[in-house]
Amino acid sequence: METARLIHQTLAKREGPIVPLIAETGGQNAMLVDSTALPEQVVRDVVISSFQSAGQRCSALRILCVQEDVADKTLRMLSGAIGELSVGDPAWLSTDVGPVIDPEARDMLNGHINRMESEGRLIARAETPADADKGTFVPPVAFEIDSLKRLQGEVFGPVLHVLRYKAEKMDKLIEDINALDYGLTFGLHTRIDSTVDFVRRRIRVGNMYVNRNMIGAVVGVQPFGGEGLSGTGPKAGGPHYLHRFATERVISIDTTAAGGNASLMSMSEDLPM
Repeated sequence: METARLIHQTLAKREGPIVPLIAETGGQNAMLVDSTALPEQVVRDVVISSFQSAGQRCSALRILCVQEDVADKTLRMLSGAIGELSVGDPAWLSTDVGPVIDPEARDMLNGHINRMESEGRLIARAETPADADKGTFVPPVAFEIDSLKRLQGEVFGPVLHVLRYKAEKMDKLIEDINALDYGLTFGLHTRIDSTVDFVRRRIRVGNMYVNRNMIGAVVGVQPFGGEGLSGTGPKAGGPHYLHRFATERVISIDTTAAGGNASLMSMSEDLPM
């Protein structure tokens, strides 16, 4: 978000024609799990969405919201799955999670983890590799929190925040997620079609994923992009993307003078800028 804002401000200060900008930024991406969801599928998709690529995807899962009726069982399974993750050199086939991008990212993540250790409840943490000093490793970790207000911004790495919710408070939870002002990806695990419809009509995100992981879109193949603090649109890979970089020119003709049947006729075409 900060980078997109800086580019936008820089472009605005340039002399000459206004330059169009399409920005796809980051997100405080949430997944909502109700009591009908299949826990094995949930845990698999949570681990993939949160920790693949060391959590360094703009679409990665940051906030897992689990209905309190199934939270204990789901979190026990999640704890076991995190404990099985192997952190290390991505050149080895046995490695599940590699290092984060640089020391600055590692230090930022470790600072956030230290804060969560005092403000949240540790659910599970993967083992630190023996040769951790040879890379910028941050082992995957999950904390249970009591409020979304604990989150001060996007945490770009393998850190998952878990929040329990009451079934009758689902609507309020969606409002709270929308109030974060990010709107990139959102996941929903449920076996009730009416719940899917209820949530999709209320959640404000660019890409919603139902009963699957949240990091599957291939830019340039499937439309991908967010709204709010998560991007300007139109979506990369979507049908409106190229139009943003084209100029529409319109010609209006008085066909009466030309012997036509209509008094006015307009034509338009999109041309490269």
